[in-house]
Amino acid sequence: MRQFTETEALSGIVCEALGAGVHVVGVDRLRGGSKKGVYRVHVDGPRAASVIVYSWAGVENFWPGAEGIDAAHPFAPASGLIPFLAAQRRLDLLGVRVPAVLLADDGRRRYPADVAVVEDVAGGTLEALLDTDPARAAGALSELAAMLDVMHQQHSQQYGRVDVLERGDKASGVSCEQLVLERALGDLAEAAERDSRIGSVAAPLHDRLQELAARVSPRREHGLIHGELGPDHVLVDASGHLVLIDIEGLMFFDVEWEHVFLRLRFGEQYPALSRPGLDPARLDLFMLAMRLSLVAGPLRLLDGDFPHRTPMLGIAEHNAKEALALLPLS
Repeated sequence: MRQFTETEALSGIVCEALGAGVHVVGVDRLRGGSKKGVYRVHVDGPRAASVIVYSWAGVENFWPGAEGIDAAHPFAPASGLIPFLAAQRRLDLLGVRVPAVLLADDGRRRYPADVAVVEDVAGGTLEALLDTDPARAAGALSELAAMLDVMHQQHSQQYGRVDVLERGDKASGVSCEQLVLERALGDLAEAAERDSRIGSVAAPLHDRLQELAARVSPRREHGLIHGELGPDHVLVDASGHLVLIDIEGLMFFDVEWEHVFLRLRFGEQYPALSRPGLDPARLDLFMLAMRLSLVAGPLRLLDGDFPHRTPMLGIAEHNAKEALALLPLS
């Protein structure tokens, strides 16, 4: 049984972040995270009524061990204080709103893991707004599209996570499309073992991936992408403006990878975020690759003790059907 952090453990780091006269009066562990713990800490005192604490303790990570994975690989698990701070700095410099960092600590003086205390953006998620107030959500989608324009128009000849490039390292691989193909072939092999429907057409799916990859032309510039931007990773602040969260995977990559994920997660609202000039060959390859990833990944997560099992099974089930639908009719 996992033992998550408690009020007493968080009090020291929160009081250090907010200053004298602050007392922690309650802690809620927020649902949804699979790589880090996210806690809303309620305080009594002259400062904010609540803050958010990110904890990168090992017990908070539900994913199976990732031994042997190159940490500089663009698809390596993006988690930790260093990638978080690198992404926060880059987006803040661009004027893309992210939670303000009140304290970041990797010294483990007051808390036994890397930790960050950030502002609590109290307006809920864009996902909730899409359900409850479509009129306001339409304006929010326009704002999100503008934020994405700013990000995607940042160019680099190198691809890779921001923290990797900042420290002067080079990401693995020879091209974005080759990395996507290699990952997709691995996901296909894994999904074929776990899902009989995928297994029954593994060879045609393998051939289709190779065929789609062969259509992609080389590219020299890459845009800045969030990498996992669904409406649940966009908060709405008290003024109605948007704030991006779960930013650790921020990287330079083909922007089509972002747009495929946006299309899946935003569904019928995606046209508000779509942009001209996207490469259709990349979109075709990346869509099949993404579908296979969303079969293999959730099933891999469920090898462990991740508590929210039904939604993960639903994601795998849905994406298995969609992957099969991408095979050409014989």
